[in-house]
Amino acid sequence: MSLMSLVPVQSASSLEAETAKNKALSDKQQQNPIIQELAAHCQTRWGIAKNAKLQPEIRLLSCLRQRNGEYDPDKLAAIRSQSGSEIFMMLTSTKCRGASSWLRDTLLGSGTDKPWAISATPIPDLPPDVQKMAQQAIEGAIQMYEQSSGQSPTQEQISQEVDRMHDAAMRHLKEISDKRVERMELKMEDQLVEGHYRHALSEFIDDIVTFPTAILKGPVLRKRKTLQWQGNGLVPVEKIVPEWERVDPFNAYPSPWSASPHDGFFIERHKLTREDLEAMIGVEGFSEPAIRTVLADFGSNFTEMLYIDQAVADVVDKPNAEIARRKDVVDAIQLWDSVQGSKLLGWDGGKGVDGVTDPQKSYPCEVWMVGSMVIKAVLNYDPLGRKPYYIASYEKVPGAFWGNGVADLIKDCQAMCNAAARALANNMGISSGPQVAVNTSRMAPGEIITSLYPWKLWQFQNSDYQDNSKPIDFFQPQSNAQELMGVFEKFQTLADEYSGIPRYMTGENTPGAGRTASGLSMMISNASKSIKSVIASIDENVLSPLLQRLYQYNLRYSQDPELIGDINIIATGAMSLVAKESAAVRRTEFLQLVLTNQTAAQIVGPLGIAELLRAQANLLDLNVDNLVPTRDTLMQQQKQAEQQAQQAQQMQQQAMMDPQYENVQFEKDNNGAVTGAKKVRSREMLPGNTAPAGGRDSSLVANAVTRNSN
Repeated sequence: MSLMSLVPVQSASSLEAETAKNKALSDKQQQNPIIQELAAHCQTRWGIAKNAKLQPEIRLLSCLRQRNGEYDPDKLAAIRSQSGSEIFMMLTSTKCRGASSWLRDTLLGSGTDKPWAISATPIPDLPPDVQKMAQQAIEGAIQMYEQSSGQSPTQEQISQEVDRMHDAAMRHLKEISDKRVERMELKMEDQLVEGHYRHALSEFIDDIVTFPTAILKGPVLRKRKTLQWQGNGLVPVEKIVPEWERVDPFNAYPSPWSASPHDGFFIERHKLTREDLEAMIGVEGFSEPAIRTVLADFGSNFTEMLYIDQAVADVVDKPNAEIARRKDVVDAIQLWDSVQGSKLLGWDGGKGVDGVTDPQKSYPCEVWMVGSMVIKAVLNYDPLGRKPYYIASYEKVPGAFWGNGVADLIKDCQAMCNAAARALANNMGISSGPQVAVNTSRMAPGEIITSLYPWKLWQFQNSDYQDNSKPIDFFQPQSNAQELMGVFEKFQTLADEYSGIPRYMTGENTPGAGRTASGLSMMISNASKSIKSVIASIDENVLSPLLQRLYQYNLRYSQDPELIGDINIIATGAMSLVAKESAAVRRTEFLQLVLTNQTAAQIVGPLGIAELLRAQANLLDLNVDNLVPTRDTLMQQQKQAEQQAQQAQQMQQQAMMDPQYENVQFEKDNNGAVTGAKKVRSREMLPGNTAPAGGRDSSLVANAVTRNSN
């Protein structure tokens, strides 16, 4: 068999026929009145959102230019008309870097530290099997009481027994919940790492300090290829992975009346390559004929050029990117909206969207459209109809989708600092040397008056009009450098107040109280109050709903029953600035108390001491399991020690009852714990001698020697 016989070969005519067939099928489907109605709905929503975002786009572009150190075109034109300095002070960039670093230290954590946790609710729900076991235990206790006493227990005794059993069941249930919480938290942390959550959150932090609003998306289910060990080697396999990503604010189009992505419809604009479209073929919800039609006509036919695209490309130094991308990508809009069922029943050749039955009812849907062609229409996969978007602002504006970023808060301060710096540069240039006034009527013919240098010889002549004025006059312009520097420093200080990011947070020297360690610590503590409000907003609007949604996703699709539990999500970002360090100090103090106080050590017990040691070892980024045994291991060791002590006590009692044994010698380990007991004979006589064969102490031997000497 030749190699060519293994390769499928298709003629050009057959390829053209298949393409024409797919295009005809797609055209037939897209010409369906119901599909056209769905496409018209998407186009209407897109037009509304696009027009409503014209003003926010100007703000977004201004913030981006301000952080990059560029003037708006109209401002730059006005400056150039006066032939002045074009200097731009990077005040906004410095504040954004400081705020971004502060937020990263808190929200991204370091090492094993993370700014979130999950915990069981104070009163976990009792599963039916646990309730049944508790009821059976109570009934069994009542029967044992009747058999032992021969009479039925009173109602008070039954109530006491029920309360005791209920408390025991709740303690047991709390232990089970805590173990399940640990497993769930570990699984969620693994999912976040594999889903690029840290990278997405890092980009989200850059957006929140730069733009009016930052947007995070997830979990987005994607099919990814990974390598898994099977047999004797690594094999590429495909699996569904939840992922998180940052959404570019320039590509987000909320409804005009919304304050969050969940209020009304929401549109995200995508730029898809051929590979992106090809990966959608065969995915549930996507129309293969429609996608193949787009691939056949790939190019500028499906690319919509917006003015904001070229403006952003110019700011990020990609002036030719938008021209080049017309051939390499197509524009697609992803609409999240409630769509009437009548517009969904004719989707996919009349099959309709899964789950849509009532033509008059509205359904939360996800619709993709390229150009005027719908390529996907499915119901929102979230059972509560939530959109997978989370937004936060550095300063939230109540009732508005777009808030204020650092660039917005110090916009006026930045403008005044720039104006002062430009005036300072111009004034310094003018006042750096003398100005020269020349009477050209007194100058000799051919004299060069456009250059000035030391030891220059000037030629001049008498005036025909008996002009006695000086032919050359020098005067020094006034320098306003000190006054302009005062203006600059004043508005730079105001920028600290407006942004909540003081200069000493970026390492600059601070006069006054900041010269001492305690004074600087107090100033940092006061400054952290403003950043705490930002972190609290991120905790409430981003981290908590994101983690809650991931937890519910695991409950719906996880095959591990041990992960199910009554769990509460706790985002600890806002409290981690001070609370974590304070908790570590208090934990160390408590551990020292337990280790040095015998009474406290007895109350806490070995299990409690082990928990404290494990918590301290976690702070050192060490492998805790190699240092401190697990709770189960310690409980087994404690149980074995109790059994050995009981055996030793039984042997001692037996020895006391035996007249041939006067004492018992206990065997102990290195820690002093009793591990066993050995009977020691004191009345057994040596053969041929009346003295004892040996004793448990030296006094017995001494007595024997005394008797023999007598």
